[in-house]
Amino acid sequence: MSTQGTAAATAATTGIRPEADATQASNDNASAQSAAAATSATSPTPFLEFVKRVLPKIEDALRECIPTPLETSQSADLERYLYEPLRRMVFAGGKRIRPALCLLGATAAGAIEDCALPAACAVELFQAAALIHDDIADKSELRRGMPCIHITDGTGIAINAGDVAIVHVLSQVLFEGEFSPLARVELARMLYDMQRYTLEGQALDLGWVRDGRWDLTEQDYLNMATLKTAYYSAASPLAFGVRCADGNPLLAKALHDFGLAAGLAFQIQDDILNLVGDAAAQGKDFRSDVTEGKRTLVMVRALQHLEPSDANELRAILSAHTTEKDALARAVELATEAGAVDYARAYAQGLVQDAEAQLDIAQISSEARSVLVSMANYFVSREA
Repeated sequence: MSTQGTAAATAATTGIRPEADATQASNDNASAQSAAAATSATSPTPFLEFVKRVLPKIEDALRECIPTPLETSQSADLERYLYEPLRRMVFAGGKRIRPALCLLGATAAGAIEDCALPAACAVELFQAAALIHDDIADKSELRRGMPCIHITDGTGIAINAGDVAIVHVLSQVLFEGEFSPLARVELARMLYDMQRYTLEGQALDLGWVRDGRWDLTEQDYLNMATLKTAYYSAASPLAFGVRCADGNPLLAKALHDFGLAAGLAFQIQDDILNLVGDAAAQGKDFRSDVTEGKRTLVMVRALQHLEPSDANELRAILSAHTTEKDALARAVELATEAGAVDYARAYAQGLVQDAEAQLDIAQISSEARSVLVSMANYFVSREA
């Protein structure tokens, strides 16, 4: 975490916020002007405009890449029992952030962004599989405002639909696109690494809950979240784009490291929104991390800094798997009183600063840099 980020986190936990400082308050006009300039420079707008522009071509590519029955296994039932549930999941919504990052990586490498569409499809297929399986593991009921696949089609059908998506991931870079044999092998290896990291992170997330582990540190959480989210949500897609474009390996490394920091910030913001975000927008998923006893940065931090009696109360709520609203609210209240929510926000902001520092060593256009900086800021400013 950057020095600035650490300072911000310290301020959050002590309750001394920069905007409340008396010296700062005496310079309101200058501060307002500086804040306006900073907001303009770090607005999420360039990234959101990029996503909006590339979204139609991503949707078209996804429609083409969804698997269909093999010629030797034609059966009307296969569509009903396997491919239609997957198609429904893929096109049930979603922001398409990850596939857009593949195209952004190619753009940063100075190539035509369409060269990264096969990798973009591969990432989105993996995302669909991960969400289907994650919903089963977490016993979720809704995904993107609709009943989960295991609710509508049964657990067995849902697992199989997720499996066929995973099987189809590698086909996108092995058989699609205009890549050299070496590039296909390297992209396949990169996809393998991304999937394995994600599964390792998921194993830690689920295992800690199963075994009732409360001996975890902040570093344990950061390691888990990096594995589970940062690789496949940002680092790997950006690196895929550079490789699809035959870009400089040093650029791929810089964008990968940028993505690790930004992707971790993305997960921390997700954790925060689950606790204090828009309840109406999240529906039954609101505060589900409390129900599931998730070991998030907020909760790990809170347990370390609450008085013993309050820490025991919070631990009991997290272990009870309750859906009772008052209990969920109490858990959030305790975490807030410990300064853990503000600490997590500040930590995520520090990670954004760390991410931007990686761009200083990347030789990219000012336009590409603007979009990437905007992306990192979007990750921690989004409300959904």
